[in-house]
Amino acid sequence: MTFRKTTATLALLLLGTAPLLAQAPQTSAPEIAFDAVKFGNLPPDMYLGEASGVAVNSKGHVFVFSRGNSTGPAYGASASQLLEFDANGKYVREIGHNLYAWSFAHTVRVDPQDNIWVADKGSDMVIKFSPAGEVLLVFGRKSEASDEGAHPLEHPKPPLPPVNGMFRQVTDMTWDPAGNTYISDGYINSRVAKVDKDGNWVTSFGEPGSGPGQLNTPHSIAADKDGNIFVADRGNRRIQVFDQNGKFERMMSIDIPAPADAQPAIGNTPRPGTTGTMAAGAPWAICITPPKAGSPQYLFAADAFPGRIYKMTLDGRVVGWLGGSGKTLKKFGWIHELACPTENTLFAAELLNWRVRKLALHPGD
Repeated sequence: MTFRKTTATLALLLLGTAPLLAQAPQTSAPEIAFDAVKFGNLPPDMYLGEASGVAVNSKGHVFVFSRGNSTGPAYGASASQLLEFDANGKYVREIGHNLYAWSFAHTVRVDPQDNIWVADKGSDMVIKFSPAGEVLLVFGRKSEASDEGAHPLEHPKPPLPPVNGMFRQVTDMTWDPAGNTYISDGYINSRVAKVDKDGNWVTSFGEPGSGPGQLNTPHSIAADKDGNIFVADRGNRRIQVFDQNGKFERMMSIDIPAPADAQPAIGNTPRPGTTGTMAAGAPWAICITPPKAGSPQYLFAADAFPGRIYKMTLDGRVVGWLGGSGKTLKKFGWIHELACPTENTLFAAELLNWRVRKLALHPGD
């Protein structure tokens, strides 16, 4: 079953929930003071590639999904490596060495039971590991090496219809309180898949497009304590919120303008009014702080330009921002995943700088 909205349904939605869709642009927010340190001490002769994912478990151990351990030709090389560090950054182990799913690392998450999940964009697979590193569940299927003329996925226009149980350049995953898993299926299908706690396919929702409930590269995904699903709709420069059945609830955008002198981490400076992936405020990575009695949850989002992290309430208000593009300790080069184990402790995995940074926020300074 696939969730699709007809034109009539969209019209009713727009009429009936106009206040949810209308968000007055917020054009300013305070800068948040913070400290940053390099995280993770690797053994001799082991190196990170592009750090595409980072996650933290209940013991404070940190998991890094890196495009390291690259093997194969210059083009189409396999590049996935899952590493574990303790809370102090001491290297613990590599998980899944030479795993069949390893192709091109995208994200890593830890569920409430401390199981470790990875999304591999290159193989179109999602893998669930136990805390001990045993493979528990496998989702999707990569192309067979024996297929004649095997080659990377193509991007026909319009896209081919999605297939239940299969992904096309999968990106991320999250969970609701009932243990259902939501997988953002990512660059091509532009939808979210839902599977139950036993791994059975339930449904999918979303489709390519720019309307309410439609998606353009859902790149990151997170859930709050009530099971609302927040999707970083990167290509549309917004975050969309859905209920557990895939019903569109609301959308929010980050409208804090880039500084006039902002420089991109790489490439040309986006023109004012640019939309899409490189636009200011386009969410590449999101995370939501864990529930804590007496405290609200916060959402953190990162963009590629001007390379900032934004602290937000769950209704979309930007509380503050930090960072910017660059290579020094407190600058960022394309944050690809965020982990936020507490309101004032973040981990940022960067593609361009091949590193993970641990950030301590000082919002009162």
